[in-house]
Parts: sequence; C-alpha cells; structure tokens
Amino acid sequence: MFVVATAGHVDHGKSTLVRALTGMEPDRWAEERRRGMTIDLGFAWTTLPSGGTVAFVDVPGHERFVPNMLAGVGPVPAALIVVAADEGWMPQSAEHLAALDALGVAYGLLVVTRSDLADPGPATAHAQAQIAATSLGTVEAVAVSGLTGAGLPELRTALDRLAARLPAPTVHDPVRLWVDRSFTVRGSGTVVTGTLGAGRLRVGDELELAGADEPVRVRGLHSLGEAQTEAAAVARVAVNLRGTPRDRLGRGDALLTPGRFHHTDLVDVRLTGDPAADLPATLTLHLGSAAVPVRVRPLGPDTVRLRLARPLPLLVGDRALLRDPGRHHVAGGVRVLDVAPPPLARRGAAVARAQVLAELDGRPDLVGELRRRRLIQAGTLIRMGVPVHVAPVAGDWLADPAHWRRLGDQVTEEVARYARDHPLEPGMPVDALRQRLALPDRVLVEALVRPPLRMHAGRVGAAGADALPEPVARAVRRVRAEYGDRPFRAPEADHLVDLGLGPREIGAAVRAGALLRLADNVVLLPDALDDAVRVLAGLPQPFTLSAARQALDTTRRVAVPLLELLDRRGATRRLPDDARIVVT
Repeated sequence: MFVVATAGHVDHGKSTLVRALTGMEPDRWAEERRRGMTIDLGFAWTTLPSGGTVAFVDVPGHERFVPNMLAGVGPVPAALIVVAADEGWMPQSAEHLAALDALGVAYGLLVVTRSDLADPGPATAHAQAQIAATSLGTVEAVAVSGLTGAGLPELRTALDRLAARLPAPTVHDPVRLWVDRSFTVRGSGTVVTGTLGAGRLRVGDELELAGADEPVRVRGLHSLGEAQTEAAAVARVAVNLRGTPRDRLGRGDALLTPGRFHHTDLVDVRLTGDPAADLPATLTLHLGSAAVPVRVRPLGPDTVRLRLARPLPLLVGDRALLRDPGRHHVAGGVRVLDVAPPPLARRGAAVARAQVLAELDGRPDLVGELRRRRLIQAGTLIRMGVPVHVAPVAGDWLADPAHWRRLGDQVTEEVARYARDHPLEPGMPVDALRQRLALPDRVLVEALVRPPLRMHAGRVGAAGADALPEPVARAVRRVRAEYGDRPFRAPEADHLVDLGLGPREIGAAVRAGALLRLADNVVLLPDALDDAVRVLAGLPQPFTLSAARQALDTTRRVAVPLLELLDRRGATRRLPDDARIVVT
C-alpha cells in the first residue's frame, strides 16, 4: 500500500476524482454532501493495475479549512495536486502547494480535472511551472474527467509509476502515529485512525499516548476496512485501543513507541520561506496532524526558537510548517535542529546560539551532539532521534572524548587542591568532587577515578601512606624509629602530642594505614598484628592474658585491646575460662 493526499483549490474536483477512482464516497458528513464541498478529511482506496493498493486522504480545498487539509497532508509521503482545466491555478492551489513545499513533500502527480470542459494544456503548463519551483520538482501530469472517466486509466498507471518511485518504508523505526480521527464503536470502544508513516503495529502492542503518563494497548487493528493482526508502514490504519476513553485523545495527538520520542515545548528550527525577522510573534505550527500555537523568537537570519503551547513528540530532522491563520498565509517550512536547546539567559546568548545553529543541517549527528552537549545519556539522544553506536563511559552516559579527557585531568587537579587545603582528611568527598566538576551523576566521578587515585568510603584521594602530609609522615617516622624494636609498646597520650600526633593527625595516619589504632590514644605500628600472632603462637596453648602480656613485652593498656582485636579478626579465640588459643 502507499498513501497519497489530494491538494488543490476548492471545487476543482478532488473528491469527484477520488470517487471516480475508488467507487467510494470520501465525504463522510451529510453537511459535506448537502453543500457539495469537502469540509473535513475523507478516506478511500483502490487497487492499481499492478495489483498494489493506493489509499487516498482527501482534503478540503476551501481556505477556511486549511488546518484540516494540513492534518491530512502532514504524515503522507506523496500528493495528488488537482487543478481544474476551466479555472486553472487559483489561490488555494498556491497555498496548498506552499504547504507541500514547506513540509518537504518530494513525490507527487499533477491531475488536471474537468478536461471535458476546457483545453487542459494551459492549466497543465502553468501548474507544472509552479510545482517545479518547489520540493516536488518536475511532476508527471495527467488530464482527466471525473464525470466522463476520460484519462482515469492513464491516471491509474501514473499512480503505479509514482508508487514505484517512493522510497522503501522504514518498518523497523519507532511508531509515531498522528491521529487524524477519533471515534467510538459500540462494543469495541475507542478507535483512532491515522497514516502509519514508519514502523510496525501489532495487536497487543503497548504504546504511549503523547503527553500522557499511562500506556495504551492495541486491542485491534483495521486497514482498508479489514481486520489485521499487524500493519507495517506505509499504511492507513484504524487502531482500537483497550480501556482508553474517547475524550482522552483526538486529532493532533500521537501514539508512540514507548521511550523513543522526546516530548518538548521548546525547539530551535531552520526556516524556509519568510525571513526570521519578518515573522510575527505568534504563529501556528503544523506537524503531522497537530496544529499548535507557538511564540517565535528569531535567532539568526533563517533560524528561530519556538515555544509551543503544548509539548509534542519531536525528533531532530522533523519537517513542519508555520502558518499565520489570521492572514491565511504559510509563513514557511521548518526543519527541527534541536529538540532540547539550552536556555538563553545571558547577554549575547542568542547571537552565540545562532552561530551554533548555522552549522546544523537537521540531520542527526552523534559526534556533533556529543561535542555540543559534552555529556548526555544514551536514552536521551535516542529519544531525540539521534542513533547511538558508541559505548557509554559510565552507566547510560555518553561523553565527548575530548571533554572526557579534560575531566580526567581535572579530577587529578581538584583532588590535589583539596588535599593541600585539607591535609588531614582522607581524600575529597565524591559529592564535592562531582559538584566541582559540574557532573550530573555520581557514577561519572567513579568512572573518572583511576590510579594513582582511589575511591574509598565515599572519598577520592591518593593511595598509600605516601599520601600523608609531610608533618604527619614525619611524626610516623619518629614513632617507627623510637618503637621499631619495641613493636608492642604504645606511646602515652602526652608523648603522642610531643611527636606531633594529635587526634586529627592520628586519624589521618590510621586511614592511610601508617598506624594501627587499638583504642583511644593507643596506637601501634601497622605490622604489629602479624607480629603478635607469631609471638602468641609460640606460647603453650591455651594462654592467659598475663602470659600474652609478658611474651609481647607490653602493658595491660595495650594487651587487652590488642587481644580483643585479634579475637574479632579470628586470629585468636577466647575460651570460657578467659584463656585464648591461636587459630591456625
């Protein structure tokens, strides 16, 4: 199947043409049939000579119903531009063509209707000249009469040729189904219709309703009037939603593959059409079937920032158009450059931002996004429409390689600075380091810590005793020199102070592994535990506290906490009679 939308001035025979091609009535409302004028979107389909199927989205031609026309044209890949031979090019012909050009529609046919009433040659030549200057370029033209049937076989063949030129649909892309109609079927519940431009839908799929928190589930699928278990792009589909009230969604809403689209009310875009400086402050943005008021802030000659009245699921590279509904004027097309732009809070920020946008072309660019954003989560980029093919540096975080190297250097500098300012602390707190580096996640700090730095107990510092400040290291050396041959004798509290070891200095030395703390103001050299076990193993087993104290040549002040520490570490075991044995 391929899907094509009609376009053209009111009363030029669009609906008559669709009716003649399909045998179906595209005008759904009694008011449309009574007035003989299409007001809303109509839908019909037929089989082509090749056996393929074409589905038509028939749009209204009157200027009052241009928003309805844009809702039908937005999601489709091709257009059938209809011009009447007896009237030729008209104002809505021009506005519809401007809309197609703004949306970047590149495939289409020119159909000159009512060729039984006038020579189609002049209308054909004029219309082809107008169309050639747009995104559609040179298009094939077919003259027909919806009343007599003349030219319809040739048109069917031309539609086959158009279908063959269309690019292959991207059936593996995420689904973004713009809703163009919503209604209730008794016994089935809410049904929505739309043009599935990419991806694949299956019965039972869980989707996301744009702008809502809860998921929706596909209860049933119809395409071309028949029930389906699945539907692949490009196709007209009707989706029956399980348990979703009718008033929860309507035209302009979208059904999405969960977690694959960025909902945003702020975008930076490039314009085609009116210069940015000439745009009014408020316009309407048309994208898919949505029509959303926007506030316009010019940035560069052809770039603007749009503030949307409500968030939309947008991707980098999306095509849309801006329209001034008061003037019935298409202000121009837009191509989305950034769906998560930075704030413009500082003086000169808008000028700087315009310079950045001047280098963007709307094509997803992973390298460029990383360079501009420095750090970003992979899931965020995917929801922006940027494919990710590099490994995260930590968790789900991606980093610009040059920025990541600079961060590594900065970690070393910040930890060294902190050590100079806080010489007795065991390192820089991780959260303080994260804030200094302006990092959004603690896991990034952890990933940046590499030897000779280490992270321990929530702090980052240099490993080993050599990390001690020189006054503390000098005091430890004095302890070792004085007590090296008496390893189980502990300096008294006042002597520790004389050596330069107050409570903070002792804490720093213990954390660095340069001293062993047994109790308050009772410290030994760090290898005392292994030496004690070796001495105690040479005693008759079991042994008493007194025997241990004498063998270790120490005081009760040291022996009691030393044996209790050995008990806790499993090197010795205390017996019921308070004697101990060495556990081998």
